[in-house]
Parts: sequence; structure tokens; C-alpha cells
Amino acid sequence: MRMGMLCRAHLDKTFIAGAEQTAAWQELASLSIAAGKPVPELPVPSKFQKIRAGESDIYAYLPEEYVTEAFAMGARYQKMELSAQKAIEAMQALANQISYYDLRLQEPFQVLSFLRDELAAEEGSQAKADGADSNESPSGSSGSV
Repeated sequence: MRMGMLCRAHLDKTFIAGAEQTAAWQELASLSIAAGKPVPELPVPSKFQKIRAGESDIYAYLPEEYVTEAFAMGARYQKMELSAQKAIEAMQALANQISYYDLRLQEPFQVLSFLRDELAAEEGSQAKADGADSNESPSGSSGSV
């Protein structure tokens, strides 16, 4: 289970790195193009992530195939090629693969909790707004009686 927690942290950090590094690369690329310079190389993921474990930091490793996929999903999310829900589904499928086939866990670990929480908060806000709209009285609307 501890290994699952480290893998979850690694996947989350790699997804975030993909999004952040893609945003930075997009900025640099547009500046380079504007200045007539060559576009910088695309960012690449790290197979190692520094993770806080209790009172110390440790380095967690995931094979290149997993970090490449997680990093690419973060990049696609940043470029708005993937919705938050699709990113969660794709990353969870990757987590399930690692959980079941590599770690042989009974239950898969859950990735992207921060994004799940953000979506839930947005849905809650939207539900409140929809509820407030449906409670408004039509008597305030313009028109003749």
C-alpha cells in the first residue's frame, strides 16, 4: 500500500509537471517565434520525483512509459485538449494498471484528488447558482400584465 501511495504522488506530480512545463514552453515558444529564434525543445518528464514521506524526502521512480503518459496528459489538459473529467478518467486508468498489474493491489489508488475536488466544488457552485435561478420569482420580469 505504501508503494501505491508513492506511485500516486509520483503520477500526480508528473501530471502537474506536464501542465506547468507545457505552459512555460508555450510562452517561450511564442516569444522565440516573435523574436525570429528557433523554438525551444519540448519538455520531457522525469522518471524520478522527490516526495515528502513523513519527516523526510524520498525519490520515487516510475518507468518511462508511465511518466511519459502522465506527463502527456498534463500537457494535453494544459492545452485544453482534455477536459478535467477526461484527464481524471485517463489518469485513473493508468493508476489502475499500475495498481492491479504492477503492484498487485486489491484496490487501486486514486489519482488527481486535487482535480476531483476542484470539479466537485465547481459542480456545487453551479448547483447553487441553478437553485438560486429557479427560486427567483417571474414577477420581477419586464412585460405587461
